[in-house]
Amino acid sequence: MTVSGDWGQAHFHVTVADDNAERAQGLMFVEQMPIMTGMLFVYEHPQSVSFWMRNTLIPLDMLFVAPDGEILKIHENAIPLDRTPIPGGDDVQMVLEINGGLAARLGIDIGDVLQHPSFGAQAILPCDEKSDD
Repeated sequence: MTVSGDWGQAHFHVTVADDNAERAQGLMFVEQMPIMTGMLFVYEHPQSVSFWMRNTLIPLDMLFVAPDGEILKIHENAIPLDRTPIPGGDDVQMVLEINGGLAARLGIDIGDVLQHPSFGAQAILPCDEKSDD
C-alpha cells in the first residue's frame, strides 16, 4: 500500500481486515508492530465508522479514508486500552491503522491519497495488481 501527498510517498505492508471477525479483532493484543506496517480495515460500502482502543496495547494513528482513497480524517496517537469512541466520520470505506505518531513524522495529512487494490475503479490512484502491500 502506498500513501501519497505533497510531501512524497510512503509504502506500508498491511494486513487486510475485510470481514466482521477480522475488523472486530483488529490489532487487539498486539504488543509491537514493525515500522511501516499496519492494518487496513475494508468495508463493503461507505459508512459512518467509530473505533476504540479496547485491548489494543500500542498507540495508533487512524487514517479514515473515502471510497476513492482520499484521507478524510486522521486521529493521531490513539491511547492504548482507552474505550472512548473515536468517530471517523461519514462516507468512510477504509481505515488504515499505523504506529502512533508516524503520520505526523511522515507528513501525512488530510487530502493525501492511499493506493491499494481494494479501492477498485473509483480510486484516485488506481492499482493494477492484487497485493496486500
